Amino acid sequence: MTPSLAIIGGSGLYEIDSLEVIERHNPMTPFGETSDEIIEGKLSDRTVFFLPRHGKGHRLLAHEINHRANIWALRSLGARWVISVTAVGSLKQELAPRDVVVPDQLVDRTGRAHEHTFFGNGIAAHVGFADPYSGEMRKRLLAAAAKHTDRHHDGGTYVSMNGPAFSTRAESNMHRSHGFDLIGMTNAPEARLCREAEIALATLCLVTDYDCWKTDEPAVDVAAVIANLQANSELAKDIIKTLIPTLPTEPDWTEHSSLDTAILTPVTNWPSKTTQKLKPIIGRFL
Repeated sequence: MTPSLAIIGGSGLYEIDSLEVIERHNPMTPFGETSDEIIEGKLSDRTVFFLPRHGKGHRLLAHEINHRANIWALRSLGARWVISVTAVGSLKQELAPRDVVVPDQLVDRTGRAHEHTFFGNGIAAHVGFADPYSGEMRKRLLAAAAKHTDRHHDGGTYVSMNGPAFSTRAESNMHRSHGFDLIGMTNAPEARLCREAEIALATLCLVTDYDCWKTDEPAVDVAAVIANLQANSELAKDIIKTLIPTLPTEPDWTEHSSLDTAILTPVTNWPSKTTQKLKPIIGRFL
């Protein structure tokens, strides 16, 4: 199985029209169904996988996305690098709608982190998560972005909130008071699960609005989000196409061995049912 890049497309990015389709996958996972079929294809002369996070036609709300199934399926197909493309609200004046940001930090305020792990059921693991995004992947993604736009930003803290409603003004101002930069609903579970699956992940945030803290701007609504996403969707595709040739062919980054010091339960004590379920992730230890 050749190590590959996977692209998780967010709101407004439901397909990559330049992707030369090789195969369509509908994998059965022990965690249920993925958001949609996974497209395997060629892009910039490399094999990539594409999965629309919300399903084609945007059928799934953030809390309905089966992140465990999505990441398990991508890992089982050979994905070792992931670019997550996601729409975000800005909590800072200098991060304007239609800017792109590659965050370096993450705060999970969903209260659902316990649902976003592969472990438990007899195998205990605690991955290091001080730096939730791959530093090497971030560096390459930023370099690719710089070739296509001056409106790119290095770093920032993404705060994950529960939806489906957007923030109240009080919530938005509270997040600003904590120094957070971006707000969204989906990136925390993807980042956690990718780290457990030994996948190097970086996120390309497409700023669509100022949330609702900025009283001289209209509060965020779906129409504004979609309009700004459509303006930036082609830019996101161009950035990804530029990034792909810069990736190595062998997974030897820090994130690719994140389980080396994370699993507490001795292999001899692993329950067979859990071991089989997690084989794409922990198979190298058997």
